[in-house]
Amino acid sequence: MKHLSVRTVALGGVLSALVMLGTYLLKIPLPIPNGYVHLGDATIFAASVVVGPFAAIVAGLGSALADLIGGYGQYALATFLIKGAMGLLAGLVFSRKPNLSIVSAGLLFIVCEAIMVGGYLLFETFLYGFTAALPAVPYNAIQGVAGVVLGLAILPFIRRIRT
Repeated sequence: MKHLSVRTVALGGVLSALVMLGTYLLKIPLPIPNGYVHLGDATIFAASVVVGPFAAIVAGLGSALADLIGGYGQYALATFLIKGAMGLLAGLVFSRKPNLSIVSAGLLFIVCEAIMVGGYLLFETFLYGFTAALPAVPYNAIQGVAGVVLGLAILPFIRRIRT
């Protein structure tokens, strides 16, 4: 395993806090029942560019903390794993191909968001049953689209602060 520098760990801590804040505080309301999107997924994608595969910890920790603070403790472990998988995949790809084109980055972000939608469907099926879990898929997909769009929008700026 690659040795993590003090700078990478410090950035990881700051990015974890930003993921938590982007998820918990920075919500954009949508004209649908209980509808909003948050900036957490875009922050996860930013972290993957900056700290590579270490973004798995950043994404999982920041997102799980948002669940705990927001009163969704039952989701914290699943969120840690799902968002951590998103950060790991994106971080691995960006560490191997740091100058990924916008189109390729968009495809990567779509795959990551598919992991999120499928992961929550699986988890909520376990909790509530498939019939009760299925209605959340469109809302998670809307969140995924927002994550892809916002992630792509900030990508050129984030590439300037890579470790």
